Amino acid sequence: MSDQLLLVDDEPGLREAVQAYLEDSGFTVDVASNAHEGLELAHQKLPDLVITDIMMPQVDGYQFLKQLREDPQFKTLPVVFLTARGMTADRIQGYNAGCDAYISKPFDPDELVAVVTNLLEKQKALQAAAADDGGHNLAEMARQIAEIRAMLTQKGTIAQSPNTIKIDFTPREQSVLDLVVDGLMNKEIARRLETSVRNVEKYVSRLFSKTGTNSRTELVRYALENGLTKN
Repeated sequence: MSDQLLLVDDEPGLREAVQAYLEDSGFTVDVASNAHEGLELAHQKLPDLVITDIMMPQVDGYQFLKQLREDPQFKTLPVVFLTARGMTADRIQGYNAGCDAYISKPFDPDELVAVVTNLLEKQKALQAAAADDGGHNLAEMARQIAEIRAMLTQKGTIAQSPNTIKIDFTPREQSVLDLVVDGLMNKEIARRLETSVRNVEKYVSRLFSKTGTNSRTELVRYALENGLTKN
């Protein structure tokens, strides 16, 4: 599965040209013409990286980046500024705002692809390291999930509280939730659903956001107590 990019720029010609070049380079690219559309698409698609202009009407690139960073699931999302503002002071402002790379227009498309590829590789390395660091906690996490299920089953919570609240899960989110509740870890879920571990991580992050939970055990407890699992 190719990496998912989000391109936000209010110039139609440049937006189409950059999208075409990135897609020819093997990426999947969603596009938005303003920051509002970009934020909506970010929540829908959970991109691996965002490329955005700075000078846009209503909400500029700095405000857009701030809005992204305020969402926990986008705290570490790589963001590239692609802009006509090329002065040193502009670059400093961009990096201080939290962008990961700053490319001035006009630019070489090959440079953009190189920057995007480099940032994505670094992000994958960080995610892999985090997964390795958490490996020793897998058995403990599975034990906690088993305890939660046993406790709630004994109380009859699952039978007594079906669908007590309504959350609009997509079919894939529901599938991931059901498997998390079953005590499966991300690698097992990825194998079961025939997708990548990175995609499973995205769906679990989205489940945390939709349910207001911060950990797997919290998510399991919340799902069981509110009848959100189909198991």
